[in-house]
Amino acid sequence: MKVLYCASEAVPFASTGGLAKVAGSLPKALRLRLIGCRVVLPLYEDIPQELRDNMKFVTSLSVPVAWRRQYCGVFETRVDNVIFYLLDNQYYFKRHGLYGHYDDAERFAFFSRAVIEMLPCLDFKPDIIHCNDWQTALVPVYYSQFYASKDWFRGIKTILTIHNIQYQGKFSKEILEDVLGFPQSSMPLLEHGNYINLLKGGIECANCVTTVSPTYAKEILDPLFAYGLESILQEHSRKIQGILNGIDVTVYNPETDRDIYANYSADDLTGKAKNKLELQKRLNLRQDVAVPLIGMVTRMVPSKGLDLVEEAIDSLLQKSDAQFVILGSGDWDYENFFKELQQRWPGRVCSCFGFIPELSHKIYAASDIFLMPSKCEPCGHAQLIALRYGTIPVVRETGGLKDSIRDYNDGEGNGFTFQEYDAGRMKEAVERALKAYRDREGWNMLIRRAMACDFSWGHCANEYIRLYRELLKSDGT
Repeated sequence: MKVLYCASEAVPFASTGGLAKVAGSLPKALRLRLIGCRVVLPLYEDIPQELRDNMKFVTSLSVPVAWRRQYCGVFETRVDNVIFYLLDNQYYFKRHGLYGHYDDAERFAFFSRAVIEMLPCLDFKPDIIHCNDWQTALVPVYYSQFYASKDWFRGIKTILTIHNIQYQGKFSKEILEDVLGFPQSSMPLLEHGNYINLLKGGIECANCVTTVSPTYAKEILDPLFAYGLESILQEHSRKIQGILNGIDVTVYNPETDRDIYANYSADDLTGKAKNKLELQKRLNLRQDVAVPLIGMVTRMVPSKGLDLVEEAIDSLLQKSDAQFVILGSGDWDYENFFKELQQRWPGRVCSCFGFIPELSHKIYAASDIFLMPSKCEPCGHAQLIALRYGTIPVVRETGGLKDSIRDYNDGEGNGFTFQEYDAGRMKEAVERALKAYRDREGWNMLIRRAMACDFSWGHCANEYIRLYRELLKSDGT
């Protein structure tokens, strides 16, 4: 089986978030399971020179972009035995930043068309083209409209994965013919309300649609989560599936992680206590290994449930001896609140701002409790990383949080959960965790249970292989 994984970003080349981690990890896991998976992404200006030095030129071609044609250079490189194709066009990609340019519709229309156009030039005809988010959602549309009936392309199936439905690729209807290159007869596939909606087009035309967790696949059928696409998703609900993302268990491994103060394992947790003491020292918190440490590593935006934290955190600190540390950046209002919180609780609260990977590892390793009260969480990686480090998640039951964390009170759980989006409910869940923390024997058992959870990419890859095989056996309708 051959799979072409089509993404607008991928580690280690270009990254703005979770998609890049998936595109850098899932294909590797598929390759280890004897799936011929290759990755294609744009050759952005921001890709480091040391990575460019390992690329070799494969071919060039002329790609139709509506009424004109544009140069496309195809470069190839390998990372962890996975072949990556990087598509070059300096007009579209020789600029800083991946997204947010005035001509993003044209840039990613070019890229999507080039993905298909390059295939006959390569010794690689995929059985599956696996696309991701709105930036590549046009691939299924172009394929169904212009290529599916051609001999060389016949039989290819397309999958579209939605990582966050909030981002849909909305543009003026005026771009249909002169920018995207579709006839007016294709307008029903792409229009939604008063806009062209690229994600909607991909949903319409892909043979299968996946989300990054089973619960999110159900949630996006609800207007509360669908950002206006609920009717389209309900219409195509039969082809929507959810598969929970994984994490790289070699990067996040407390036994070998060089970014933490002391390594440890489920069989020997002494290093976890050392990590807490060293982090307390670095962050000017009172050094006491017995004090419960609550950690957060998050973007400071409304969807992460920070308004619940704002409402409840002072009360939690008043009623316990717990310490609290948060790392992240985002909205000014949230950053300002956590600055003031640190001033109100010297020695018990530390607020750190920015993207600091080594510090995030230290927080995962040192904390006892990891708080994720998200309003919406399509998958979530942080709770999976926390489990890996034996840090017990307290989460709201939404999206991937619901799929990965079971409440401790059921006798087999690996964390603490609450359902209603309410500060009081969140506070109750944290208080249950703090009470459980005082039972050292029971807490250590919970830590070991958390660390035994398997959320590696292997499980995710197996689920996609099952889906690929089902799709190839079906008629794809």
